Amino acid sequence: MAEALRVERHDAVALVVFDDPERRNAMTEAMGRALASVVEHLGGEEEVRAVVLTGAGAAFSAGGDLAMIEGRARAGREAPGEPQRADNRSFMRSFYSLFLSLRELPQPTIAAINGPAIGAGLAVALACDLRIAARDARLGLNFNRLGIHPGMGSTWTLPRLVGPAHAADLLLTGRTVDGVEAERIGLVNRAVAPEAVVADALAAAAEIAACAPLAVRGTQRALRQALTTSLDEQLDFEAEQQARCYESADLAEGLAAGRERRTPRFTGR
Repeated sequence: MAEALRVERHDAVALVVFDDPERRNAMTEAMGRALASVVEHLGGEEEVRAVVLTGAGAAFSAGGDLAMIEGRARAGREAPGEPQRADNRSFMRSFYSLFLSLRELPQPTIAAINGPAIGAGLAVALACDLRIAARDARLGLNFNRLGIHPGMGSTWTLPRLVGPAHAADLLLTGRTVDGVEAERIGLVNRAVAPEAVVADALAAAAEIAACAPLAVRGTQRALRQALTTSLDEQLDFEAEQQARCYESADLAEGLAAGRERRTPRFTGR
């Protein structure tokens, strides 16, 4: 794996760590490429049933790479107009895709927000399925305060998580909230003691990993598409997924375990 990231294995859970603490885990292009590579690798590993994402050191991620932003801004000012704008637009779209490759993982993902998650850093956490934050963590989408439009999908993910009113507040003002307020408005699933963030995220991931993999992966897909499909389309998807599960050894095991009052041993088959 690339130096910008570290991957640890905890039984059926993969812990992916942004590993650039000196720069507070800034979202650089190199880190994005490293993450996309890790995603491609983990996505093909059936034995990995859940993924936790966190940051090394004191921050989850303090945001975008300021050197990259300054370079793009300088180029835009020096050659305003469509050719340079098209170049910046193409670069940013590709840059987003590197980090949002997280959403292509077939395994559920949990962001363990151990410290500040600002701008693009928070946007990456929003791309995960679940979020657990330190109570004293600072979370904010400060794009407008820097003079730049929000990016990394934040105007799409945030309203779906917290609703339009809270999303407008956070995006338009660029203000930061702590983990406690983030939990209250639905930005994170729960806020915990700083020293417990990663452990709690790993425990939640282990709970997911203990469930039937076929059912979990189908549920993840269903949840991600639910806000963009009709009820009839979602019913068709659910019926198809249940039909697949009826063919599985895991459903037979789950039913047998229930009858025998024991913990099921799922294999993903």
